[in-house]
This record gives sequence, C-alpha cells and structure tokens, in this order.
Amino acid sequence: MSDNHRKMNVVFASAEAAPFVKTGGLGDVAGSLPAALQKAGANVIVMVPLYGTISDEYKNKMEHVAEFYVSLGWRNEYCGLERLVHNGVTYLFVDNKRYFDRDYPYGFFDDGERFAFFSKAITESLQYLPDGFRPDILHCNDWHTALAPVFLREFYQGMPLYENVSTIFSIHNIAFQGQFSAKVLEDICGLAHIPAAAFQLTCGHDAVNFMQGALNYSDAITTVSPTYAGEIQTPAYGEHLDGVLRRRREALQGIVNGIDTDHFNPETDPAIAQNFSVSDRSGKAICKAKLQEELGLTVRDDQPLMTMVTRLTRQKGMDLVTYALDRILSNGVQVAVLGTGDYEYENALRYFASKYPGQMAARIQFDPALSQRMYAGSDMFLMPSLFEPCGLSQMIAMRYGTLPVVRETGGLKDTVIPYNYETGEGTGFSFANFNGDEMGDAVFRGARLFWDNHDAWNNVVTQAMNQDFSWTRSASKYMDLYRWMHPEVPVWVPELEEKPEEIVEEPKTDEAAAEQPKAEEVKAPEAEAPAAKPAPAKKPAPRKTAAKKPAAKPAAEAVEAAKEETPAAKKPATKAAKPAAKKHAAAAAAAAAEAAEPAAEKPAVKTAAAKTVARAVAETPAKPAAAKAATSKTTAAKATASKAATTTKAATKATAAKSTAAKTTATKAATATKAATATKTAATKTATAKTIAAKPAAEEAASAVKPSAKAGMKDEEPKAPSSSVKTATAATKAAAKPESKSAATPAAEKKPAAKTVSSARKTQKRR
Repeated sequence: MSDNHRKMNVVFASAEAAPFVKTGGLGDVAGSLPAALQKAGANVIVMVPLYGTISDEYKNKMEHVAEFYVSLGWRNEYCGLERLVHNGVTYLFVDNKRYFDRDYPYGFFDDGERFAFFSKAITESLQYLPDGFRPDILHCNDWHTALAPVFLREFYQGMPLYENVSTIFSIHNIAFQGQFSAKVLEDICGLAHIPAAAFQLTCGHDAVNFMQGALNYSDAITTVSPTYAGEIQTPAYGEHLDGVLRRRREALQGIVNGIDTDHFNPETDPAIAQNFSVSDRSGKAICKAKLQEELGLTVRDDQPLMTMVTRLTRQKGMDLVTYALDRILSNGVQVAVLGTGDYEYENALRYFASKYPGQMAARIQFDPALSQRMYAGSDMFLMPSLFEPCGLSQMIAMRYGTLPVVRETGGLKDTVIPYNYETGEGTGFSFANFNGDEMGDAVFRGARLFWDNHDAWNNVVTQAMNQDFSWTRSASKYMDLYRWMHPEVPVWVPELEEKPEEIVEEPKTDEAAAEQPKAEEVKAPEAEAPAAKPAPAKKPAPRKTAAKKPAAKPAAEAVEAAKEETPAAKKPATKAAKPAAKKHAAAAAAAAAEAAEPAAEKPAVKTAAAKTVARAVAETPAKPAAAKAATSKTTAAKATASKAATTTKAATKATAAKSTAAKTTATKAATATKAATATKTAATKTATAKTIAAKPAAEEAASAVKPSAKAGMKDEEPKAPSSSVKTATAATKAAAKPESKSAATPAAEKKPAAKTVSSARKTQKRR
C-alpha cells in the first residue's frame, strides 16, 4: 500500500489485556479497544507482559519473533517477544521470567523495577517489531507503562525511527500512580544524572512518581470520561497531581470507554438462564426467578431485586451501602452482592445476609459467570462510588435491561441519564452527594416506579437497552486524536483499497462522450447571457454520465470528509499539485457559484475574472495529477478535472496563450471566439457542480483573481481576502459595459481592464 493510502500504526501498551490476563477495567479496555481501532482504520500491536498465569492454551500458539537485551540502570536484562494473533489483532508478549513468571500481576516488593523494565522493553522493542512495522503512535496505559514516554524522549529521541513517534498516556485510575523510593531514579531508571527528568519524576522528599513522569512527557493525555477529566484537575480528585493536570489541561481530554457488546449480549449470552431482547423481555423474568432461587432469596416478581458486582472498598461506596442497607431491606427491596475486598465490608454484608434471610444474599467471591446472571436477572444495579473514572458495570447492566442507581461522578454521570418523572426520559436513577440518605432516596425512587407505574418502568428499561455503548464510538474519538497528532497520515477509507481506480480516474464511455455535446448545445445560450438564470431544468445529461459510476461517488465523498478534517497544510499531495490543478479547481468553484446562486442575488454581469477562469477550464487539458488535486478540494472540482481530460489536443495551444496573456484578467476574453465550443462545455459542468455550496466556492474563485493577475509571479495566499474580492469587483465594472453591448474586440477590452486592476492594487496598498 502506498504512503497515501497507508493506515495509522499504533503500539498499544498495557499491563493486562483480556482474555489473557485481567484484574479490572484496564484488562477490558486493552482487550476490546485495539480491535475497534483496527476496524476504524489503524494497524495495532498490543504489548503485554508474558505472565506465568497466562493459559497454556494461548502460550502454545505464540510465535517467537525477536530477542534482545534491555539496559536498566546497571543491569542488562533479557527480553523476548512472542507474537499471537487473536481476533484479528497482533499481541506481542514481553518475555522475562524473572520479572513476570509469577502467580499474580501486581503486589510485589519489586513492582517498581518490574514495570520500569516493561516500560524500557516497550521503547526498545519498537526497533524489533515484525513485518517492518513503524509506529506513528505509542499509546501507554496507567502507571505500569508510564516510564515509556520518559525513556523514549530521553534515550531514543535522536534515532530516526523514534522521531515520528507521538506518545499518548491514558489514565484509567489516578489513585494508582506508581510511587517508589527515589533510589530507583538512578539504580533502575538511570535518569538521576538528567536534571529535567529527575525534576519531573520527583514527587516528594524521597519519592518518585511514574505517572507524574508520563503526564509531563506525553504529547497527549486522555482519561476514561469527560467528567473525570474535569474532576482530576481539582484537589478533591487529583490525588496530588491536579497541579500538573491543570498545567497540561490543553493536552487532556476524556473519552468514555465502551463494552464488548458481542460478549455482553442478552440475546446470545450462554451464561444466563434465558435469552431475551429489547423487543421481547419475557426471558428476563425467568432469569430473575432463577437468580432468586440460586441465591436463596424469596422468589417474588413483585419485589425489585437490586444487585452489586464490585470490589468491596470505600471507593465503591461501601460506606453508604452498609449505612443504608437496613432501610432498604426492611422496606421490601431485595439485595444481592457479589465481590471481595476489605475485611470490614465483607463481614458487614455477611451480617445483613443473616439478619434478612430470603431478602439479602452476600457472595464473597469472584465468579464471572454468576456476575452475568446477576446483570441479567436483577431489576436495579447499585453503584454509589466515591469516584469512578468510567465504570463498566453500569453499562453492562443497562445492556441487560437492569436500571442503574449511581452517584453522579466520573463516567457514571456521563453514561446514566437520571429518570425524569415529567418527560419519562432517562436510563436510571442518580444522586449527587456522597451521602447514605441520598443514596437510599435514589433507590426508592426506582422502587416506587417499579411498584406504582410499571408501564413507565418498562419504558425506561427500553431506553436503557437501546443505548449505544459499543467500542466503535470510543475508537472513533481515539482515531480523531491520532489524526490530530499525525495529520500527514491520510484517513483510511475502505473504498481506496478495494477500488482505487474509481477514485483516481473516471473514464467516460463512448456513449457519454457522444451525449455530452448535445447537452452543451442546449445550455450554451444560458451560460452566455449576462443575467443568466439558474439552469436546474437541463441537468439530466450530466446525471446520466455520473450514474455510470455508482461506487465512485460514495468513495469520493468519504475522501472529501476526511480531507476536511485534516489541515490543508499537512496534505503533501495537494502541495505537489501543479498550478494547472489549482486553476481547474478555482474554475469549478466559480462555475458552482454562478449556477447555485439565484438570479436575483447575482450581479447583472459576471465578473471578468470569473468568466476568464471558467473559460480557462476548456483551454487547459487536465492531467491526472491535476485531477487528483481537484479531488482533494471538492467533489465538483474532481468531476470537472476528470471530464476536462477528454478535451481535444487543439486546446493545448491555448494553454500557452493563456499563461502569456495572464497579465490582466480581462485579456483572456480574447480567446472567447476560439473557445466557443469549450465554453459551452464549461457551462454544462457548471450545472453538474450546482450541488456544491455556492458561497464557499465563490470565495475560492475570488481568491484566485490576485495570483492570476500577476503574470508569472509565485502563488501565495492573500492576507486580506476582502481586497481580492474588491479587485474582482473592480474588474467586473470595467468589463461590464463592453460585454453587455456586444462581443467586444480584444483590443477594446484590454486597456480599461488593465487600468482598473492597477487602480485597485493602489487602493489596496494605501489601505
């Protein structure tokens, strides 16, 4: 694939990735987002440590691709790369048994050394990626990979491979930052002798902070929801990094996570008792009855069942839960909790389960299959978090028709719409303050709706199940960020790979070429008239020609939408276009403006510049390079340049005459008698380009007047567009009189036009 059509190359680094290793939300993100990025048009390689806990089912399929040594302080450590393609995504596992062959990913005394090695191995591995993969983006996640941007800038920046690599750091939970003794700065990282690095990593008298280093060194910073991005810039949520984040707020943005909608699908999930859908939820009642029976609760469909699947910690709001459980259980709401965590909360839940048998169930364990059944079989899902960067459970619950009760923080606020009793809108219930009574009130708002107005309840369930929480939406936002960092990489469009010939060229058939002159003969008088009417009635012939290429139009539109997102200064193809291509595009834009504006809004006589540029289209044969440049600007310009390729060889001589006579815009009117037939062709193309917005096209045509008036001078962007418009207007007034009377001779038109342009320039200079 050529550079113009290549995809964005992304290395995605994470300490865990489902299904290989997962301890929390980070594993879900790294297991799902890369596949969505791949579908969105990126080439992705995911780098994960080769833990000893990874199943042999996956290890036996891995292929050894490289081995090398990584310098870590005074150490030289072995590093191997093992490749596995899973669900279309390439995973590279970093192999070092001394660091990663353990029973659990985290929680060891040497975690600082282990993940400093992982970060250094990531940056070193960029030289050993398979199939000549050259990354554009290094996307790091959480503190385990936070030193990679630091190492890349301090140790690898001078190498050509690394010059083009942009770094992104994603915060999944700012509470875990990777803080260690300052001794690791030199002994492990080898950065103590670099004052800038030492300063930006140090977070206290005798401590370094890996995440702080990433926040200072990364080109862009993301977190997992827009609300959380704002919260972490405050002292209440910033965990002492709020100052750094406020300083770098221009580089920070929040992108909501998604969920694996194929895995969490009530229509196909094999783990639940009965499948159901948004249109037929009869299976959900069966799931509820089976779950009540499994957990030892009273099997009743007239009582709302509220569940929690969570870590039992203060962050997850367990203080509020233990405070309000008596009130909730004693008033007819069943509760079931699944999870492990702090000892005090585990004991509290066991106490309530024994106090309210048949009404309360506590499963102090980790059971993914049971969690699926709890999502599907409950009516409400409780998440009263103290803070929640994004949260996946509330989105999974809504996917299964279970309404969440959440605190308005982080991703919970961004994903759950509070129920509105007046309008019926909403997807759940929420409360604002970290308060047990407010949480209880929110629970009973949901319970009362369940008891008193079941039709309204069912409507809210339908709205919740219809929410789009797929990774497609999130991946699109990440791709926008990648393209912002690398605008020179073109937007990947599937049509470019499948049918490139339809994008580059549009050869006309003999029948189309035979039909075209007939349409031109009909439209020519309207094009020549001074006060021309819009020509909507004579449009069939151009449409016939366009209909012969049905697949080309959508592909071209996709290219145009992509080009609009990319700054014009970063398009090498446009820079390399010949001057003829620019003139063709300007001519098409002028023609579009004339055709689209109503007759009442147009001036009585066309501007001399616009008429001259329109005639220039017929005089100059369009080359393939010019056609490509016109395509990158507007769809109409592309069509004009493609059709101009069929112009007769006799028009080539007129090109030389045009460039010689370009000293004044009015002089080109001398070629009117020689190019009458070509002018008619331009009139037909004018009708074809009518669908393009008139105003932007007219401005572009006006901006082309100034460079065309200077013979042989270098093209440059006008600093004051209004001056160019005034120049064109002056030329129009000068040329109006002879044009309106009759076909004036070239000598009669040349002199006043030149004076008019000259006076306009003087006026512009004085201003």
